[in-house]
Amino acid sequence: MQELVIGVVSSLLATALTVAAGWFGLSWPRRILLRLLSRMTGVGVVRSYATQSAANAELVGDLRSARWVRVVAGRGNELTRDSFQELWRSGGARLESVKVLLPDPADPGGWLRAREEEMRRADPGFEAGLLAKQVSANLDYLTAVAARRPQVDVRVFDSPHSLRAIITDRVAYFTPYLPGRHGRNSPCLVFAEGGVMYDHVLRVFDQLWQASPDRKPPSDRDGR
Repeated sequence: MQELVIGVVSSLLATALTVAAGWFGLSWPRRILLRLLSRMTGVGVVRSYATQSAANAELVGDLRSARWVRVVAGRGNELTRDSFQELWRSGGARLESVKVLLPDPADPGGWLRAREEEMRRADPGFEAGLLAKQVSANLDYLTAVAARRPQVDVRVFDSPHSLRAIITDRVAYFTPYLPGRHGRNSPCLVFAEGGVMYDHVLRVFDQLWQASPDRKPPSDRDGR
């Protein structure tokens, strides 16, 4: 847990890079700035997006060429949408494994409720229990995918819902969730393999995965 908190705090530097890059209206000066700052600091930022949803077009290509994929998310809606469809249908010839971590809908630690309450202040349609229902639906979808694809493994975690990360053997898409803002509307940074932040994001995922060895989705636990 301490490492996860440290990871979120460390991401503030990366978020600051996104804000600075946002001062440029065109993509090419923003990318030049990011690469210069990345080279100077060793952070490893190669792309930035004002919103997570804006990253999806390039995410498709990165998933298509991935040898392995790791995902941790607070809800997992994107896993059921176009960005991942090619991966679920056939995957690339190089694809070895996909590991997915989503919150436990039972929410023993109260983290889903905490994130839900945070969102309700900004989104009046976020009624009590809605987030758990959405996570459960996404877990049902992924459990069905995993039943057909032996490379796919799904687990649930019970920790703060403060980020989304989609990591491949080449890049890591990182979104720090902002208070009162949907993840799709939060800024997204892409780190290259070998950089400090890529290694850090991957380490956070690995620690969460190792802390959840027996935490299977509810449908798996129920034998469905």
